[in-house]
Amino acid sequence: MVSEPGGYAARAHPTLEDPVAAALSEAVGGPLGERSAPHRWWTPVRVVLALTAVCFALGLLQKAPCYQDTWLDGDARYTQMCYSDLPYLYVGRGFAELSWPYDDDPETRARYDVMEYPVGISYFAWGAAWLTHWVTGSPDVDPRASVPVGDLYSDQQVLREVRTYVAVSAVLLGAAAIATAWFLARTHRNRPWDAALFALSPALLLTGIVNWDLLAVVLVAAALWAWSRDRPVLTGVLIGLGTATKLYPLFLLGGVLVICLRRRDLLSLLKVSVSALGAWVVANAPAYLSGRDEWRVFWSFNSDRGADLGSVWLVAQQAGHTISHETINTTSWLFFGVWCVAVFVIGMMAPDPPRLAQLGFLVVAGFLLVNKVYSPQYVLWLLPLAVLARPRWRDLLIWQAGEVLYFAMVWWYLGGHLQPGAGDRPGFYWLAIIVRVACELWLVAVVTRDVLRPLHDPVDRDPDVDPAHLVPARRV
Repeated sequence: MVSEPGGYAARAHPTLEDPVAAALSEAVGGPLGERSAPHRWWTPVRVVLALTAVCFALGLLQKAPCYQDTWLDGDARYTQMCYSDLPYLYVGRGFAELSWPYDDDPETRARYDVMEYPVGISYFAWGAAWLTHWVTGSPDVDPRASVPVGDLYSDQQVLREVRTYVAVSAVLLGAAAIATAWFLARTHRNRPWDAALFALSPALLLTGIVNWDLLAVVLVAAALWAWSRDRPVLTGVLIGLGTATKLYPLFLLGGVLVICLRRRDLLSLLKVSVSALGAWVVANAPAYLSGRDEWRVFWSFNSDRGADLGSVWLVAQQAGHTISHETINTTSWLFFGVWCVAVFVIGMMAPDPPRLAQLGFLVVAGFLLVNKVYSPQYVLWLLPLAVLARPRWRDLLIWQAGEVLYFAMVWWYLGGHLQPGAGDRPGFYWLAIIVRVACELWLVAVVTRDVLRPLHDPVDRDPDVDPAHLVPARRV
């Protein structure tokens, strides 16, 4: 059966090509049948968007125990695994007084630490604070300047604002999650159901509001969509804005480099690179011009920090090895450089030009594996890339099983519940880090195999052939 591109018959159906999806579909009637027809209103994209909203809402429900006590119960935030950075930074970075993140006023800087995040997150956090004050009746913030910062946590009006701030941020981040699902569903015209792997992700549910990482995630998804539509300038702008929000979207340029070299399309490479740089400069300009030293804090903070949560460096350090932050910086960047060269070689040696999601996933995974900190929410960095790079339930569930295990263990570790009876070496936490890395390496290996042996790549199949999709499609 042949139909127009993007038509129902040309569309890839997960219950026909993914054994796990086929098995799960038995609960709702089984795999797609020969006489099935599309619903007039519930299109795949709309279903995916609804699933994303439900998943994100369940994630908010998981954070409810902390919300009810405004994250003041130091033990519950770990035992209930409902920790979030948002409520603490609302007070700790001056948003309760509507302080501009890059204010160079000496009194402000003596009172509050500078936001240690890139400008995109700082702008968002500050804007959400303004919206919070508007929603809560625009309280007078001037008297708060004479109150010690620690005492603000006992002010009932401030606590009300903290809860509102989290709620406002959650609504906006939820919109970002839904937009991400839309971009993922539209990236491959005949594979909208791949985005369901994002919509139903345990990682999205558990880590969606731990921090503001979804802001960068939606920009990465949008960049993948723009690239699939052959819009290099827009792709570059989105990569630049993403890099101004989190550093890792910059690594997509490595994938663009490989693809453009394979296609002998240096003009597109130039367009993406120049537009990315321009967007990054424009996004950073307000922060840089209003507080140059404050703008630099993000870069110095990450350079000077030592081994931190989730990293293999922390395991080595806690096991008794003394490693300076300079050594970690040098070694991790050298390893990452070698990793990038390896991805470049793999991309150039592949029988067919790899997809941007595949190359982007491999590069970002290498960065995370040796990074000095691997926070629980960093799994979101990989999620849209993994969904498009390897849209198979089995492989993504194996990878996210390691992430879910780590998510639980890191909070219990911080709560002091993984300390052994004697000594101070938290072996269960180390094990969780190792399992997490192993599961991620599993997915790296599978994606690498898909690149080098395109016959295994589920995206590169002709959906008009047979349900097993044994014949690779011709790439254009």
